Formats: sequence, C-alpha cells, structure tokens
Amino acid sequence: MDFGFSAQDEAFRAEARAWLSEHAEGGQDRRVWERTLGKAGWIGLGWGESGYGNRSATLTQQVVWAEEYARSGAPPRSGHIGEKLLAPTLLAHGTESQKSRFLPPVAAGDELWCQGYSEPGAGSDLAGVRTAAVREGAGYRITGQKIWTSLAHDADWCFVLARTEPGSRRHHGLSFLLVPMDQPGRIEVRPIRQLTGTSDFNEVFFDGARARVEHVVGGEGGGWKVAMSLLGFERGVSTLAQQIGFAEELERVVRAAVASGAVRDAVVRERLVRQWAELRAMRWNALRTLGSSGNAGASSVAKLLWGGWHQRLGELAMQVRGPAAGVGPVDWSPATPYELDSLQHLFLFSRADTIYGGSDQVQRTIIAERVLGLPREPKGVV
Repeated sequence: MDFGFSAQDEAFRAEARAWLSEHAEGGQDRRVWERTLGKAGWIGLGWGESGYGNRSATLTQQVVWAEEYARSGAPPRSGHIGEKLLAPTLLAHGTESQKSRFLPPVAAGDELWCQGYSEPGAGSDLAGVRTAAVREGAGYRITGQKIWTSLAHDADWCFVLARTEPGSRRHHGLSFLLVPMDQPGRIEVRPIRQLTGTSDFNEVFFDGARARVEHVVGGEGGGWKVAMSLLGFERGVSTLAQQIGFAEELERVVRAAVASGAVRDAVVRERLVRQWAELRAMRWNALRTLGSSGNAGASSVAKLLWGGWHQRLGELAMQVRGPAAGVGPVDWSPATPYELDSLQHLFLFSRADTIYGGSDQVQRTIIAERVLGLPREPKGVV
C-alpha cells in the first residue's frame, strides 16, 4: 500500500498550515476558537456531501488537517465531540429534522456537546445502563447519573443513553436522547479532580431533566444500535493526529534521557528505540485500516496498541529522569497543591490510557468474540 499523499493533499496541507499559523494562538477562549474554526470552514470536513458541513475534504485531506492541527499548537478542541461523534451519528441515523436542527450549530462552532454513556455501574459494560427516561406527554423525564463525562461543564447539549423501557435488561429497551444541559435544578455537573490536578471530566446528575420526543435518535428502543454506531466513529482520523502528539512526547523523553545521562544505559536506549519503532508501526496500521468502518477488530487493535504504548512511554519518562522525577518545582508553595512538569503529567495521565475509551480487557474480548470467533464470555460471572 502507498502511504504517501497526493499533490492535491499537499496543497491542502499548505493551506491548512498557513491558516493555522496565522490564527492559532495558545490561551484563546475555547468557545471563541470554535467559532473561528467554523467561520473559516474547518469544522465538518468529514461530513461528505451532506450539505450540513463547511468545506468538503477527502479522507486523506482530513488526515492532513488533523496532523497539521496537532503540530500547530492550536488550542485544544471543545467541539470535537459534536463534530466527530454526534454529527456522523446523526448523518447515519438521524431524521432530516434532527440534522437540520443540530448539525449547522456544530459546524458553526456555536453549540458544544458532551457524551452521556458511562455510569458508576456501567462503564466498560455499557449495556448495564440504569439511567431512566420516562415518557411524559411530548417528552421524557430523565433520572440517573453519568460519570467521566468530558467537557460537561462547558457543553450546551448531551447525548444520553437511557433506559426507556421499564424492566428491560442489557441492550434492550435503551434509547439515544439529545438533552439540553441548561436545565437548572434538573441537571447538576460536578467536576472530578484527576491525579494531574485538572478536572477535564465530570459527574452529571439528572433529576427530572427533560428531553423532547423528536430528539430521540433511531427511535425509542433503538439506542443500542445508535450507541454502537457512534463508538465506531470514535477512532479513525483522530488516531493519526494523536500520534503527532505522541511523537512530540517521545522527543521530550529522549531529550530528558540525554540530559540526565540515562541514554548511556543500553537498556534505556533499547526501550527508546522500541518506542520509536512501535510508534511508526502504529501509524502504518492506522493508515492501512483508515476507512475500514464496521471492522470492530481494527479499532480494538488500535486502542490496545496506543493505550499500552503511551502508558509505557510515561513509565520510561520517569525512569530516564531518575530521582528528579519525584521532585516538584522550585517555586512550589502550599497554596498550590502541586505543579507538574510535562513528563510528570504524561506519566500520571497515561495511567488511565488502558481504561478509558474501552478497557484493554474489553478490547481483547471484542477481538476474541467478533474477529476470532471464540465462545462468548459468560455474563454475570465474577
């Protein structure tokens, strides 16, 4: 397979790089930045000829944009959940009314979304969802709790997987609802403090929150099919952009190994080379499987590869730093619990890489059952 880019792709790369160089600045307000992206036509590149996005781009051009964005130092995206997860799901399963209502504000950067899937008792086992949505007239009343909800504190809307059929079990009786977050007294968002000291995700409590009947995607009871379809969009072009960040982190680890003298250790050198080689293999694998939608095994293999790789890189970062890895900054004060440098942050954050987005155990089960055809794992066995 040819892993190169065409002349048209490289022209697109030059345009993207020039625009980002002119407009991308660290520290920008993230809502303002989303609107800037939307106005310039950079949101919705993967929506094809739907008519709801901005400019249209081929799959390879989407890769080019994602890579250049990662290299540019532009602000972290707040609108990616709406653009990369909700939008393709609506294009596949939504009504024309739902598409015309929700896609244009996403493309313009005007409405931000979060994902209401995981619960305290239903994380990797998503079929254990207990949040209930009871039909009342022209809408639903939602009661329950979601957890690990990224960007819920900034979101305008949340797509929620809830149980609309009382007494139903597992993947039966679930529905996919679009819920407005601006419901004081009915929706409470509580930030979750991470090991890194940041709070990127939250607990969300629904206490009689309302959703309209016309905002059920895929029909009542069709939530499992829609939810699984959305998870298929979760890994793709973004994986290649993620690898740009991985390469920059690996470079920092190499510099730290040189600075500390750890690079003189043959074992450390071997680990550094292995990390580099595995990262190249991940890129080739991602390019090889790009566009292979519906192949559950491909996305599970990709998650296993990068989750373990990134976690090992964090461990290596601490090894090459030696005793200095456990030391805080010189200007530390009790007023701030702790400050982390980039490699310490890498180590602590990467501890969760093999859990979030589908744990390693879940990915291996998917590969075993759906790809290798092995017997299904018994449910309810401890």
